Order: sequence, then C-alpha cells, then structure tokens
Amino acid sequence: MPTNDYSARHLSVLEGLEAVRKRPGMYIGSTDSRGLMHCIWEIIDNSVDEALAGHGKLINITLHKDSSIEVADQARGIPVDIEPKTGLSGVEVVFTKLHAGGKFGSGSYAASGGLHGVGASVVNALSERLEVEVDRDGKTWAMSFHRGEPGLFDDKKSLAPTSPFKPFKDKSLLREVGKVAKGKTGSRIRFWADPQIFIKDAAISLDDLLARARQTAFLVPGLKLVVSDQRSGKPDNHEFLFNGGITEFADFLAKDAPLSNIWRLSGSGSYSETVPVLNAAGNMESKEVQRNCDVDVVVRWGTDYDTEIKSFVNIISTPKGGTHLQGFEQALLKVFRTQAEANSRKFKLGSEKIEKEDVFAGLTAVVTVRLPEPQFEGQTKEILGTPAIKNIVSGVVSKALTDRFNSSKREDKAQSALVLEKVVNEMKSRISARTHKETQRRKTALESSSLPTKLVDCRTQDTIDSELIIVEGESALGTAKLARNSEFQALLPIRGKILNVQKAAITDMLNNTECASIIQVIGAGSGRSFDINSARYGKVILMSDADVDGAHIRTLLLTLFYKYMRPLVEDGRVFAAVPPLHRIVVVNPGSKANEVIYTYSQAELESLLAKLAKAGKKYQEPIQRYKGLGEMDADQLAETTMDRKSRSLRRVTVEDLQKAEDMFELLMGNEVAPRRDFIVDKADSFERERIDA
Repeated sequence: MPTNDYSARHLSVLEGLEAVRKRPGMYIGSTDSRGLMHCIWEIIDNSVDEALAGHGKLINITLHKDSSIEVADQARGIPVDIEPKTGLSGVEVVFTKLHAGGKFGSGSYAASGGLHGVGASVVNALSERLEVEVDRDGKTWAMSFHRGEPGLFDDKKSLAPTSPFKPFKDKSLLREVGKVAKGKTGSRIRFWADPQIFIKDAAISLDDLLARARQTAFLVPGLKLVVSDQRSGKPDNHEFLFNGGITEFADFLAKDAPLSNIWRLSGSGSYSETVPVLNAAGNMESKEVQRNCDVDVVVRWGTDYDTEIKSFVNIISTPKGGTHLQGFEQALLKVFRTQAEANSRKFKLGSEKIEKEDVFAGLTAVVTVRLPEPQFEGQTKEILGTPAIKNIVSGVVSKALTDRFNSSKREDKAQSALVLEKVVNEMKSRISARTHKETQRRKTALESSSLPTKLVDCRTQDTIDSELIIVEGESALGTAKLARNSEFQALLPIRGKILNVQKAAITDMLNNTECASIIQVIGAGSGRSFDINSARYGKVILMSDADVDGAHIRTLLLTLFYKYMRPLVEDGRVFAAVPPLHRIVVVNPGSKANEVIYTYSQAELESLLAKLAKAGKKYQEPIQRYKGLGEMDADQLAETTMDRKSRSLRRVTVEDLQKAEDMFELLMGNEVAPRRDFIVDKADSFERERIDA
C-alpha cells in the first residue's frame, strides 16, 4: 500500500566506489561492450598522458586468454610513497579514491586527457579483480583489489578473479615483489571485468582497440603501441609507430584523390579561468590562473564530397565535438565566405552564400588542441566544454588559412584557387540540387513540360514498378518506342559518349546536357543531396550496343551513377541490358515453323552451330549479326531485351566500394601512366569476346 511517509531517513548516501558500482553508466556510459572498451581507454589514456609529459615511449596492451586486459608502460610509475592527507600509498589512493590524481594543478602534467581523476578508480570499482605492479626506486611494488577493495588473493591454484580473497582490515599493504634496475620505472595494470556489472554479451572489439591504438600513435609522434591478442592461445601482435604526427593521420584518413596538399594550421592562444588549486597546506582554494592552449590542425581537400573530421583534446578523442570543433567550423566558413566575396565577379556569384556543407565537401581534417585541465561534458569525455577554446581555435585557424590564401608562393596560390573553386562549385551544385528536388517530382501531364523534351515517360505513378531505360542514340529510341511497354517503361536517349565525370568538375557535369538530363529525369538530386526516396523510377536500365563503343558508354554512365548517385547502385536499382549478338533461324522441314535462336557471344554461337550440325539441322545463311540495337525491329528488341518475360538483365552492384573507386580512378582518372601500365600488362591476356562479359 502506498504511503506518503518520506523523510530524511529514506535518503541514502553512496560513498566512495559504492556510487560507481550502483550507477556505472554515469561513469562509463553503459555496461555493454562500449562501456567495457571505455574502461580500457581509461587505463591506456593514463599511460598516454605520461608519454605526453615526456615519460615513456612504449605502451603494451595485452588481451589475455582468461578475458583479462593488461596495460603496461615504461613511464614514471604510479607513486608508491605515502600520501600525507589520507595516510595511504599513492597506488591505493589512485585506485580507491574518486577525484584523486596528479592532474589537479600540481604541475605534474602540463596537458592531460582530463582532470576528473576518476578513471583508474572507476575501472577498479567495476573489475572483479585488478592487479597493479609498479617499477620504482629499484623495486617492483604490487597491490591487489577485489571489486575496488584492497587485499590479498590466494593464487596457489591459479591467477584468477575467483581465487580466495582476504581484504585488509587494519592497514593496507603495498607488497614488494621483486627488484629492478634503479633507473627502470613503469606500471602494469591487469583487470578482469566484473560480470555482476557488465552484461553477458559485453566483449572486447579488437578492431576498435586497434583503431584507437593506431589513432593514438598518430597523435603522439614517436610513441609505440603494441597490441597483443592472446585470447586464442596464439599471440597476434600489432605494432603502431608514426613519426609524421597528424599530417600522416590525415593522409591515412583520406580516401579520395587529393585536390590540395595537406595544410597544417598551427598556433596558440591564452585565456584565464578560475579553478580550485591545491595550496601548500593541502587545501583547495579558488584562484584565477592563466592558461595556454596549443592548436594544431591539418586540412586536406579531395575530389570527392565525403567528409572525414577527427577532433582531439590532449589526444583524447571527442567524437561529439565541443568548443574546439565549433571554433574550427566557424573559422573555415568565415574564411571561405570572405574569399568567395573577394572573387565574386570571377565566380559569377549571386546573393547565395557559401554554407558549412559546401566547405566540408571532400574535406579531411584532424583538429587537435592541447591545454591543461580541460573541462569535458561528462566523464566519458566525448564533448569539450571549455568556453574560451572556441575563440582561440577560430582565431588560429582563420589567421593560418588566410595566410595560405594570401601566400605569394606559386604552389600555394594554385592549390588555394582549386580549393576555393571546388567550394564554390559545391555551393552551385547544392543550389542546383535543391532546385531539382523542389521541381522534379512525379509530374502530371500538364506539368511534364519541365522535364527534358526527349524523355518518353511512362504512365504509371508507381515508382517501384517503373523503369527508366537509357538508350544509346535516336535510332535505338525509335525502335525502343515501339518495343516498350508504355505503362511502366520510360525511355531517355543520350547522344553517344557522355562526359567523363571522373575527371570533370561538378559544374562541368551539371552543365553537360546528357548528365543534367539523367539527373533531372531521375529526380533525386546528386552528390551529397541525393535522396533515393525521391527517385522517380524503381529501376534504371542502361541499354547500349553490344560492342566496344557500347561498353565504353556503359562505363561512362556507371561512372556518373557511382560518383553522383551511388545509393542507387548500392540499393541494386541500376541494371545493364543484355542485347543479343546473333540471330539464327533454324529451318524446320515440312509445315513446322522455323525456330529463332539468339546467342550472346561468339563462343555461344559456335557451340550452337556445332549442335545443329550434329543434329543434322539446317539454318538460314547468312547469320544475322547485330552491330547495334538499331538493327533490330521492334519485335526482336522487345523479345530479347525489353520484355520482362524473356529479357536478361545484369544487376550492377558495388561489392567493394574502395576497390571499385580505385578501378574507376585507374581507368577514368587524370593519371595517364597507371592506365598505360594497366593496358600494357593486360594486353597479352585480353580476349575480345569477353569485352561484354
């Protein structure tokens, strides 16, 4: 029965690590695989902070067979002396006390991943068992914890989290377990995730771990990270070491052909903030301190329109951005708008302004800031909250980028002009796509005049059932009109070989009559603004001659679809028609009607003729060889290529986007030498019969 009795005695106060175990999501985000990975990051980041401070160049991460995770470094080692305020060893303070560490203004760290001081203690609280070993002062010190409580494990049978555990009662003991060389220092932390906290399906993602290790190696030049996966019993080692820093990182992230070199934009700024500082007496007092923020950014524009931006604070990834990313975006937009206005006559700009999406098309960027005691929004450190950083980053990026645009160096001027032209073209493309999107819906009969006059549309309003057949030339169109089913088959003729869009700029593509017609008729826009749900047809069928020219035309069309309407290809809605090469009329004796057989390759023709000869059957000569679709009459075209009951279609798929893109770039790109080498290498193995296979 409900009661209104509610007083102070009903309140409970969670103290120490008990709060972490009761509400783990507040500290690690979740208790699934993502939260488990976050625990690993917390321990790794502590070692990385040491590397950032100039201590240690090696971090080993080991995934053991018993599901434990071990992180070892060669840094200064966790302090082992007694902390005066608590009377506990430095190791116990770090792993059992929330908001304890060396990043609260003591001067031990100029820049670190954060100042919450809860990372190690949270991992300890959420671990069934945690082992710490520290090399310091010529000795190896060790301490064991069970769900955050220090004590001793009885490991006579095996080293396991289920071993008998005896907690310390009166006094904690930091064990001396070995000796090391006097100058050798470092820490080793091994923990077993607590099954009482994490869900059963929580697992370590090796791919995520490797990606994070690679990322960290890029951000801290000279730092070597070794990931060893021993879960299968056979060590699988991965090493990461990069000396090029974020410049190398941007090159790694970029997937498209470069339009500009990698530009590095660096600088620094200062700001003041009021923070609690530890005084000589060991008490916290508010004090206004002067901070310095170092900004290091790399940008690179490519020929594609996809965007890849990574942001970091003291090498801690901030996937949801924060004030540093806001400053970066603000600066880029401001600089490009200024440059576009200064060249408005050259680019024939109207009242339209460049937007963020125009600048970010084809951009690969790495934004890093380094500052003491950063303020994050939450313990998960996904968003930087320090307000002053926005203006500092914006000022640094604006100045460095403006200097790049105003540079008198020939290479800088050429690349700046190319990038600015790309951004302006993206703006024009966005405006054009918006216009298409607003006007190119399925039209009524009265409205159809806005579509290309050469389009022979179908009657159905059902998008899924409709087909757009792109035919090669006016002669094929005439026959196809008679052969089509006008209920659901629309025809769009194109004049020969369309523009090679792999080489051409966006504006050239949009100004090309054939390309613009195709985009307009499909009605879903192009590039970034392409909306597959707005497409006017369920299938797009490319119908070209079964010869070399036809194959070339098909390749050019597929390049257009791949580059500017890729979702159509990925959704399996683009097809290639399969017209026959030969028509054989088999003569039957008596009153029986002659039989018509179509073949689609020379090998198939020879096989058929051999069968007919063996069976003693005759056929009309000469055998009709179709040089193009225009040589067929309507009945033949319908029967072989257009009628759903008897035709064959080849679905165009993209199994591997990167491989496909590489092949398009090789065959259709600007670089001549790789294409020449490809042709020379393949010339000996080329079979003419397979050109349409």
